[in-house]
Amino acid sequence: MKVELQINNSVSALARFVTWAPSPCRIRVTDPSGTTATAVTVQLSSVSTATAGAVTFRQGTTGTFANTLSLAVPVNGTSVPFFIAGKFGQPSTTNGDVKIEARVKFSASTPPTLVGSTTLMVRVRKSTESLTTAERDRFVNAFGKLNNQGQGRFQDFRDMHATSAALAQAHGAAGFLPWHRAYLLDLERELQAIDPSVTLPYWRFDQAAPKLFTRDFFGVSDQNGRVQFSNTNPLQFWKTDGFLGINRSPFFSTSQAPPGLFNENQTFTLGGQNNLYRLFRRMEGNPHGSAHVSFGGFIHDPPTAPKDPLFFLLHCNVDRLWAKWQLQNGRFDRTVAAAYDSNPPNGNQIGHNLADTMWPWNGVTVPPRPPTAPGGTLAASDCTSAPGPQPQVQDCLDYHGVINPLARMGFDYDDVRFA
Repeated sequence: MKVELQINNSVSALARFVTWAPSPCRIRVTDPSGTTATAVTVQLSSVSTATAGAVTFRQGTTGTFANTLSLAVPVNGTSVPFFIAGKFGQPSTTNGDVKIEARVKFSASTPPTLVGSTTLMVRVRKSTESLTTAERDRFVNAFGKLNNQGQGRFQDFRDMHATSAALAQAHGAAGFLPWHRAYLLDLERELQAIDPSVTLPYWRFDQAAPKLFTRDFFGVSDQNGRVQFSNTNPLQFWKTDGFLGINRSPFFSTSQAPPGLFNENQTFTLGGQNNLYRLFRRMEGNPHGSAHVSFGGFIHDPPTAPKDPLFFLLHCNVDRLWAKWQLQNGRFDRTVAAAYDSNPPNGNQIGHNLADTMWPWNGVTVPPRPPTAPGGTLAASDCTSAPGPQPQVQDCLDYHGVINPLARMGFDYDDVRFA
């Protein structure tokens, strides 16, 4: 007998990536030889080492996840649905380091027989300080290829954040956090098209990050602010706008955290006693803006900040803070007024209302949108259909699929569990 396991309801190897949020799966018998029964009981289990990822199982859309799951599976080829989720606190370090095994016990006197298996990855965003050397190197290699010495796809991401009209779509209003969530996801999916094991790491800027500011990772600035890399780091060839290299002058010792930034707990209190998004988004100033201006060079100013790849790790932490605040306060539901600043006195500017599509992915170039829309639609994923090629602001709130499982965006953070 043989069975087929479909992860994220797909047989594609590119769909075999999960996070802490439930992923829909299916199992079916492809070869019924060896049994005369109309159905068999299949037991699913997760197999991995202590330092690798692990998944848990659930049969239906609700209920508790467990380490194993027994399913009655017809032998006529009809598929049976179930769900898996990464075991919180045990993410993968490499692609395929988790195996799901399917076994059937054909008689009381024999041990269960392996009838099918598949490998997958619990793929989540991690702190720069917790990455293995191999994870770090895969990330910088993918980022270097995306830039391709100034000739690659990265130029579109630089152009999305370069002009005053573009910045008005992303900053200074309610859509600041949703827009950047889509921006990061688009970039991450492009990196995963190069290496599917890669995720964006985050720079937790309220803590020291000694592993990040090294020649093998994101570089060490010399006295002139020129970032120096090791001769094996592909970021040494980083080029934007025809300029080779990165200008970055830290105004603090990179063995410590920048001074004056709100820490996590201070950031979470910005929402006030009622935990209002309208107040919480003040984080655009501190810690977000304060982290940017803790450096001189590209990253200091909004129009040039994405020329420094550190920008994306900084914003990954900003998004993580929002995700953690959402979890703590149940702010995933777009119909709850406290979850988004949707009703200011005169309405939000275009691009910042819940039902607005977001530039540049919507392709709109009519004022007040910018005159160009670099990059096309948002990159697709084999693991989920959300948020779609032309996301609306509201599509970026329920990133975990807490309110609507179909809204799951397919990314996660190592320290933000599923609600």
